[in-house]
Amino acid sequence: MFYREAGQYKTNYKDDLATFPILQDRIAIGIYLVIAFVAIPIFGNDFFINSMMIPFLIFTLAAIGLNILTGYTGQLSLGTGAFMGVGAYACYKMTTIFPDINIIILVVLSGVFSAGIGAIFGLPSLRIKGFYLVVTTLAAQFFLEWCFIRIPWLYNYNISGAIEVPQREIMGVIITGASASPTARYLVVLSVVVVMTWIASNIIQGRIGRSWMMIRDMDIAAELMGVRPLQAKLSAFAVSSFYCGVAGAMMVFFWLGAAEVESFDVNQSFRILFMVVLGGLGSLVGCYMGAAFIWMLPIMITIAPSIFGLDINAATVEHINFMMIGGLIIFFLIMEPHGLARLWSLAKQKLRVWPFPY
Repeated sequence: MFYREAGQYKTNYKDDLATFPILQDRIAIGIYLVIAFVAIPIFGNDFFINSMMIPFLIFTLAAIGLNILTGYTGQLSLGTGAFMGVGAYACYKMTTIFPDINIIILVVLSGVFSAGIGAIFGLPSLRIKGFYLVVTTLAAQFFLEWCFIRIPWLYNYNISGAIEVPQREIMGVIITGASASPTARYLVVLSVVVVMTWIASNIIQGRIGRSWMMIRDMDIAAELMGVRPLQAKLSAFAVSSFYCGVAGAMMVFFWLGAAEVESFDVNQSFRILFMVVLGGLGSLVGCYMGAAFIWMLPIMITIAPSIFGLDINAATVEHINFMMIGGLIIFFLIMEPHGLARLWSLAKQKLRVWPFPY
């Protein structure tokens, strides 16, 4: 009744191909943005913003990067954590070399270095695919981890081997370092994620995105139709790594404050992969859902006993957390292999024809 496109006529192709062609969708996006930019900074406490919202947004951006490569181009990868590390270390070095440049500019530029590394390690995708490509990207993961440990120049010869975030300001507001407030860091991360999500949506709907999906569906037929596999695959690796690099830089500079190589290990790659698979391959909305499920749900399960006044051992809570999350992942993948985004799409479709039978 309320979610109908009846009477909303499209008079040109531009309106018909819009990201949100239905008025209700545009209103909903506006409400989400108001909640994110206004309500959460006003009513959210430091724990909620720093421990839930900031990492949720950062992992969402990393999931978008991996989804561009795996969901839209069909190229499997287990090197996401390492590409995030490239962005983090690149941003750290640039803050050392160019201390007067705006930190947000350096965060975005760090993605360029990650894109270059990603394109280099994407070269094997021109010859191999499937499981063999997974092994290749896994090799890239381990090689880059080795570089983060064995090349002291990357962490400025710090004895601890960690990268430590310096304090930076924008218009008099501290946004990085120990003195930065969670709200300031959250607003910066949110702004970057919203803008980059909008850019990814436009790329996917354009010529480049269509070439990625043609490679994913049938690369031989795509090549016969004029799509160049070299450009399509390497551009997918570059754009994917760019997003992962920016996410890695923000993870260190706007969330952790300091990081070692363990922050970018293969477990991080698997975590981002689970977000993409559970949220839905080939869906930007699914990246948000998958990140919320994998990151925010375990935190809520962990703090639930204290909210209800239950006296449960911390180790027991952690074990229950693992069992519940694992069981829910299996359940969702059995009930809907296309992820949470597919369930959301079906719900919207049912709303369009309600109360009539579907």
